[in-house]
Amino acid sequence: MKENSISNIQDPKLRPAALLWDESFLWGIMAQKALDACGLSYDLVRADDIRQGRLSEYALLFVPGGWASNKVKALGDVGVTAIKKFVSNGGSYLGFCGGAGLATEDGIGLLPVKRRPTKERVPSFSGPIGLKTSGHPIWEGLNNSELRTKNSELIFHAWWPSQFVVDKGVSVLATYGDAMPDAFSSDVNVGDAERGGGWTELERIYQINLDPKRLLNEPAVIEGGFGKGKVLLSLVHFDTPDDRNGAIVLQNLWKYLIPNGQQLLISDFGLRNEIRQNNSVMQELEAVVADLIALGQRNFLWFWRNPLLLQWRRGVRGLEYCTLFIMIRELAHRLRGLDVQALPDLFGRLEQIRTELLPFGEKAKRLLARERFAMQNSHITYERCDDPEIQSLREELFSRSKSHGGMFKELLDEIDGLLYQVQAQVPASREK
Repeated sequence: MKENSISNIQDPKLRPAALLWDESFLWGIMAQKALDACGLSYDLVRADDIRQGRLSEYALLFVPGGWASNKVKALGDVGVTAIKKFVSNGGSYLGFCGGAGLATEDGIGLLPVKRRPTKERVPSFSGPIGLKTSGHPIWEGLNNSELRTKNSELIFHAWWPSQFVVDKGVSVLATYGDAMPDAFSSDVNVGDAERGGGWTELERIYQINLDPKRLLNEPAVIEGGFGKGKVLLSLVHFDTPDDRNGAIVLQNLWKYLIPNGQQLLISDFGLRNEIRQNNSVMQELEAVVADLIALGQRNFLWFWRNPLLLQWRRGVRGLEYCTLFIMIRELAHRLRGLDVQALPDLFGRLEQIRTELLPFGEKAKRLLARERFAMQNSHITYERCDDPEIQSLREELFSRSKSHGGMFKELLDEIDGLLYQVQAQVPASREK
């Protein structure tokens, strides 16, 4: 494979974009669905592909959300060096949320940007929020958008973002404006909190920053250079489901960051070779995760914000259960378009997931039930509770880490690996 260079990056034979799959999970699925809906071209790549030099085949590396620290571990020193070389030689880097964090000085250092410490930021904001935008090509086509705040700021969506501390040499393309009333800070609805007297008392009870006004004028989308390449980082998710403003920006990003007009898919394709036999294992997997979601809903622990994301009460790990549900559902969906013979170890892999998921599901149901009743008696968080059984189950299922760990991470990696393999078979079916 030839070495990457600036002349290579401008080569019209390059593929448009590589989407880093590792440690993206739910956010990788969200990104895929948004790009597919916009008809934008991309290939999935893994950290091992990057270590082997595959970025030389692409004009853009897109890194979705997910824990930046886990992405660094997956890439390793060789992968980090490969990304830095790719961008330095003229490649483009696009990161959303955790993918943006990966490019900061706290990650691999593509831009002189740091992440604000948790105690200084609003750590749990989620939902629609206005952006004050600059004149830049990524905002083209939004002048007539009706999706604006009362102050005429364009509305996008942020999902539990970090916050940037920007140094010189970095351009701020957008800052945060007003949070919309249907947004949340932790498990508190923004509109309800402001009608009920404000954030001061809530912040005292929660012992974290909650008031979204703390985000006003903070950088949300930034751009800088690394060597000959462009680095564009966003703390808002332009890949949010059914976000019309976000879809326009996604299309603009592909035009801006990919040369030679190679942004669009040539054609779509129909799914073929479906698994038509009754796959009882897959059905059982879907039933287990559906039961977990239903348990949380009937106990008022969470509800759906959009087709891919839950809103949960403080004190439970809603994002983890949401991720598990969406990934199993996506696996079931993808299997309907797979030739079984293309993956001869498929049913063995499914059985392995079943072996891990069943005990996880039973313990998770016990944990959720106990957490539900603990909320009636005391103030609990995902990491703090006086009930020793809750603490024991939490550590076994998720570890003490805020990022993914325990039985959950082992299960997630198994599902993630199979889902990637299943998707890798789909391009071959396009030509059949």
